[in-house]
Formats: sequence, C-alpha cells, structure tokens
Amino acid sequence: MMVEPLYEITVKCTFCDKAFKTMKVRPSFKKASKTDADFCVHYKDINPDYYVVRICPFCGYAHSENFSDKWKPDQKQAFYTDVSQKWTMRDYCGERTREDALQSYKLALLSAQIKDEKARVIAGLLHHLAWLYRASGDWEQEKRFLAFALDAYVSVFETEGMDLNNARLMYLMGELNRRLGRFHEAVKWFSRIINDRKIMDAAMIRASREQWVIAREDMLAIRMELPEEMKQAT
Repeated sequence: MMVEPLYEITVKCTFCDKAFKTMKVRPSFKKASKTDADFCVHYKDINPDYYVVRICPFCGYAHSENFSDKWKPDQKQAFYTDVSQKWTMRDYCGERTREDALQSYKLALLSAQIKDEKARVIAGLLHHLAWLYRASGDWEQEKRFLAFALDAYVSVFETEGMDLNNARLMYLMGELNRRLGRFHEAVKWFSRIINDRKIMDAAMIRASREQWVIAREDMLAIRMELPEEMKQAT
C-alpha cells in the first residue's frame, strides 16, 4: 500500500471552539534540495510550509502552532467584526497550491495582528510570505515582505532579544539587510556577531563571516564606498 505524503489531523479552534481537520506532511516526505542563507528551505517534492497555517473553515481563524491559545475579550470582538462576521465557510483541508499557501499566511498574519501575537510570530509569517514569493520569482513582493519581516525582527531584538538565540536573530537582520541592498547595515550586524566574544554560536559566527565577504563583493560590484574595516580586509 502506497503511503500518501499528506495526513489529516484534527484541531480545535480557539476562537469558535469547533473542531476541524487540516493536513500535515509526513516527515519522510520532507526532502530539502537546498537552503538559502536566510534559512529558506527549498524542497524537492511537496513543500511542508504550505501546511503550517491551520484555517478554521467555520470562522476563518488562521494560526500556526506558535500562536497563543488565549484571547482577550476585545481581541475576540475585533476578530468577529473584522473577519468572522464576513467569513463564508471554505475548506482548506486538502492539497494546497502556492496561491492557497499565500492566502493562508496572509489570513494568519491578519489573525496574528488582531490577536496581538508576539513580534517573533509575526516576523516568521512575514518571512515565510517572502519565501513563497521567492519560489515564484516575484522579487518585488519578496522584497516588500523581507522589509516587513526585517522590521519585525528588529522589534523582536528590541523587546525580547535577550531571551532568544541572539546570534541567529542578529544574523538574520544582517542577511535580510544584505538581500535588501542595505549593505552598511548588513555589515554592522555581521561584524557584531564576529567580534562579540560573548557569542559562542560557532555556526552563526561562520555564517556571518561568509555573508560579510559576500556583502563586500556586492558592494564592490556596484562601486559602493566600503566602510573602513572592509577597506583593510584582503
């Protein structure tokens, strides 16, 4: 008997309390072909990112496993007014296209903003949207969502940076700045990771060194003025 890549799970909606089914990808079918410098994984066959967001067909509440289960009364009222009241029942429990995935992340983003989820949850959704646009070759939209994600990561760093893997977060801010052509800002973050003796994350230090060199090459290619520390590098 052939094993299907997708399987059903049952989820209880925290907004309307109804149970619904959604799909997940079996771990054995998650096969990566490559990973970009900002941790975007490209998959060979089925993309598990398409199924991260769970959408309640009854009320339209879209969320991932990272969302809080708690609602404040004013959040419930706002969600009812802005989304649920206008929602027509539709089922996302099935195979999803890239368009379905884009729609699901945008619904989750709306839910997260109404529910005032943590900045890192919102940053993750924005970054995933940028990746989906990257996969379809839409640089304008990718750039737009990378900029939104970068703003959200900066907010994470300012509010809860000390509680998280600081080096990974700082590296991401460097890499997103580099991808957006903000090279001086990118170099600042990469240099902080390389030079901060308190940072012990060898993988992030190595990645920062690699991307620092790439940022330098990017700047030379467009004849941009190099900062002093880069002029001295050979």
